[in-house]
Amino acid sequence: MTLEKTIDVLGIGNAIIDVLADADDAFLSQHNLNKGSMTLVDEEASSNIYSSMKNKIQMSGGSAANTIYGLAQLGCRSAFIGKRSNDELGDIFYSDLTKSEIIFNTSPLDTGESSARCLILVTSDAERTMATFLGSSSKLKVEDINEDEIEAAKIIYLEGYLFDPPEAQEAFITAAKFAKKHNTKVSFTLSDAFCVARHKSKMRAFVQNNVDILFCNEGEVKALYETNSLDDAINMLKGEVEIGIVTKGEHGAIIVEKSIAHEIEAFPTNVVDTTGAGDFFAAGFLAGVSKNFDLVKAGMLGAACSSEIISHYGGRPENELKAFVKNKAGLEV
Repeated sequence: MTLEKTIDVLGIGNAIIDVLADADDAFLSQHNLNKGSMTLVDEEASSNIYSSMKNKIQMSGGSAANTIYGLAQLGCRSAFIGKRSNDELGDIFYSDLTKSEIIFNTSPLDTGESSARCLILVTSDAERTMATFLGSSSKLKVEDINEDEIEAAKIIYLEGYLFDPPEAQEAFITAAKFAKKHNTKVSFTLSDAFCVARHKSKMRAFVQNNVDILFCNEGEVKALYETNSLDDAINMLKGEVEIGIVTKGEHGAIIVEKSIAHEIEAFPTNVVDTTGAGDFFAAGFLAGVSKNFDLVKAGMLGAACSSEIISHYGGRPENELKAFVKNKAGLEV
């Protein structure tokens, strides 16, 4: 007997609070941060940067959590697995997801370690640079992977940022094994080119052996396949996953399936902050796939969602997302 699929997308990722502020290149250099990328920092470094940030904005974040939040706003039945602590930031994160009717049953960590936070510095060119203290979010273990929820899901969505802790890698492999057992699609985002560089061989093997739908940007897919040619990277991608999505910022995205490549145009937008752009492209695309849209229509939905998120600060929408994509792209969800 096959269980009815009652969850559209289940995300597995870091449970993080985002802290955003304006910064200049000198600030980034002062704190040894690579512009446009994510740097892992310890609690002391995180506290030093945090205390130097001016006019901070705090909100729930995390790459996969942003995507799952976007899916919920598009009317999808969503769930999340991620580790938090029993502290103020952890409680904010939990409340934010559950208020959006997202299933979030992961037991919190009770060892005194702080919940995770991602410090996001936005420069005048709208580029975002991140300093992430993983805290309790890095303590996700195999035991936290809920097989019943994976069985109930059409798609699981895994974030590459969580590839850093070895135990979380094992949790991903377990989740993928359960997904295969229960006819659940596995989608995965590479998250960051530096993250890919840190785990190239293991990440490549994970993609080859487990992933049906892969999300990445140009830099990430080149890093994965160790080439400077986007065309060469895309050709290799075609042979390894069922569906590959390569986002290209203002130039839209390419969606590949077998020998076919679909070009998706970006929607014109006044770019303020690129935080969450890829997360919400994934939200729109996966919402479309879960509703049996064709890939071009799903890609348009992803591009529309991404255009909303980059028009303001932060990785959560300011507009009612269903109404926004209807007005922006004429898409009913």
